[in-house]
Amino acid sequence: METAVIAVIGTLLGSVATHFFQRQTMERTAALTRAEQLRQERISAYSAFAGTLVDYRRGQNDRWHRAKERPGSAVAEAARIDSYRLRSSAHQALIRVQLVCDDAQALELAASAFEVTNCMHEAPDEADRSQRSEQARETLSEFIGAAAPGVR
Repeated sequence: METAVIAVIGTLLGSVATHFFQRQTMERTAALTRAEQLRQERISAYSAFAGTLVDYRRGQNDRWHRAKERPGSAVAEAARIDSYRLRSSAHQALIRVQLVCDDAQALELAASAFEVTNCMHEAPDEADRSQRSEQARETLSEFIGAAAPGVR
């Protein structure tokens, strides 16, 4: 009889231990899955932001050149309207970055890159426009450098 009781107790302890370890493994797997999903979402958001900001910078340069070449023309107006569309896309991508990024420095650089790009068309001359364009490119590169460690 004692042997049977010991066997039952041993079986129960084994079941409890198995349940405990399976639960830990399941929680660890779920945490790793969530972390990988967030990493993938960050990669997607950061890439989309960089791409839309590059397009927006090109659009701002185009807007500036068209306005200087032929002020008030249909071509200049089309470039201005296109820059609004590009700004909207870039702003949406910035919001997505703000939703998934938890690095304060990267967030600040993303917002700064957007703002620098947003003000490019206000340059009074070619030298200033060129400087603003380069500053926008550099700020975007700084954002990428700050954000990259969070997705590696």
